[in-house]
Amino acid sequence: MLQINDLSARVAGRLLIDHATLSIPTGTKAGLVGRNGAGKSTLFRVITGDLASETGNVSYPKNLRIGQVAQEAPGTEDSLLEIVLQADEERVALLAEAETATDPSRISDIHMRLADIESHSAEARAASILDGLGFDAAAQARPVSSFSGGWRMRVALAAVLFSRPDLLLLDEPTNYLDLEGTLWLESFVARYPYTVLIISHDRDVLNNAVNAIIHLDQKKLVFYRGDYDSFERQRAEKMELLSKAIVKQTAERKHMEAFVERFRAKASKARQAQSRLKALERMQPLAAIVEENVTPFVFPEPEKALASPIIRMENVSVGYSAERSILRGLNLRIDADDRIALLGANGNGKSTFAKLLAERLKEQSGQITRAPGIKIAMFAQHQIDDLRPNETAVQHVRRFMPDAPESRVRSRVAQMGLPTQKMDTVADSLSGGEKARLLMGLATIDAPNVLILDEPTNHLDIEARESLVRALNDYPGAVILISHDRHMVEATMDRLWIVGDGTVSRYDGDLEDYKKLILSGGRAGGGNQGEAVTVVDAAPTLSKVDQRRVAAERREALKPLKKKISTLEIQITRLQKTIADFDEKLGDPLLYTKEPAKAADLSKQKASAEKTLSKAEGEWLEFTTEHDEAMAAE
Repeated sequence: MLQINDLSARVAGRLLIDHATLSIPTGTKAGLVGRNGAGKSTLFRVITGDLASETGNVSYPKNLRIGQVAQEAPGTEDSLLEIVLQADEERVALLAEAETATDPSRISDIHMRLADIESHSAEARAASILDGLGFDAAAQARPVSSFSGGWRMRVALAAVLFSRPDLLLLDEPTNYLDLEGTLWLESFVARYPYTVLIISHDRDVLNNAVNAIIHLDQKKLVFYRGDYDSFERQRAEKMELLSKAIVKQTAERKHMEAFVERFRAKASKARQAQSRLKALERMQPLAAIVEENVTPFVFPEPEKALASPIIRMENVSVGYSAERSILRGLNLRIDADDRIALLGANGNGKSTFAKLLAERLKEQSGQITRAPGIKIAMFAQHQIDDLRPNETAVQHVRRFMPDAPESRVRSRVAQMGLPTQKMDTVADSLSGGEKARLLMGLATIDAPNVLILDEPTNHLDIEARESLVRALNDYPGAVILISHDRHMVEATMDRLWIVGDGTVSRYDGDLEDYKKLILSGGRAGGGNQGEAVTVVDAAPTLSKVDQRRVAAERREALKPLKKKISTLEIQITRLQKTIADFDEKLGDPLLYTKEPAKAADLSKQKASAEKTLSKAEGEWLEFTTEHDEAMAAE
């Protein structure tokens, strides 16, 4: 058992954990959650002994082996497989000793221990882990020095997983994984036989890989049984009960204080007044509910609606050198309201395809037709490094608005989600999430028709990710998304495209089908046929080709209905906001005396909006019912 006792920890003078106490049973797989900057990584450093606590301590069994991902795998000439095998230090030491040992008794002990730790299967286990993280047999034989930093991080992750520590600490491990690697890691953690603490902002990982949630909030640690959805429900119920208790206690205090104030000087009531005064002193005030509101993401609407298709590709090839194409034979179209998620392992060409769409890479052959006046914005995670480190957010925005007044520039920065106190902070001193907000705001400053997002969530906590989901659903233009966050893909995207086998093609399954395919060892890719391999549940009498065809036809038939539902949802949201604005204006009592004509006009407008809303809601219900019945009939 891991025991945290009265723990306080401070970093750079800031108290992050304050007298926290928590017990974590052996074998627990827990997600450590909390807002960015709350102190989650600090807690890991205290557990490993890299940071001294201010008060209290962390205790665990004497021989407990703790494992965490190294900053990066060493850039040596050793192969990936060799690096991972070296992570099991006991096995390495035993094999070395076996080479020189002469005592028969010791030799017997060594081989018995090697058998106990399953040394005979070590290479197979190491290879399986590397394969799950995206390294095929050829890659496993290559030297680590031949891989870039992001891939070396995967090797470092593979090494710690292979070492099988008693306590596995994972700090945002999916930040350097693609969707395929994330799916594999999620399955691995769920089956891991020892204790795991994982810091993650990925809802699906926290719902599928862990059986407990530890919430770091207001410098305290609270343990919840169950997955992340269960934690959210439990916490909401707890907050509701606390809110009611605070209201009740406040009323009791006011009642007691009024009694004391009224009767403390009256002889016949003095004793009762004193009794209530003592009761007030004993009454511990309940902790106030502190809700940190997340600043919403706001993407400006395109100034001009474009006719579909807005991008059409005919037999297009693209690459970085004339001698070699990364993608070829692209025959695709993108419509004005498309929501497309790109699937496929890192290295297959997703970012290359995104750069082609954003005109950052020119086609080698074929033809691309773009709608006249189209504006395309692209956000890529690595672009954060391109921010000018010594310039503030205001200075960055000023470059795009050289003639605008200061107030307008600061208003635009505020729309990006940066608070007033951060507007004059240089980019180098902003957090990862704040840099991502600034970069996303700069990318979309010209109100684009197409928004391309390449791993936008890496520095965003769960609340900020939910805010981004809402912003994408409100944005009326086309969106192309590359993300390992399945929740974001499922909540915002309508279509899935596979990037693999040197091409891009439509995938007719959903993400659950794709997960099954990846975990079963399958491979999704277009191949020469231009069709994605899918896993589709259909009548057993149909062949797989026919299943895919039927599924595609069914989705195509439902597409106009789904579009109507989506349009109505946007209309309903806007009408609800409009009515709320009318209510706010009509709530001013002075309006009826100073401007009665305006009050009457606003009332008429509100009534008209409510009538339109009622009609839209009725249509939405009708279309949704029709859609659900069609889906149920599949």
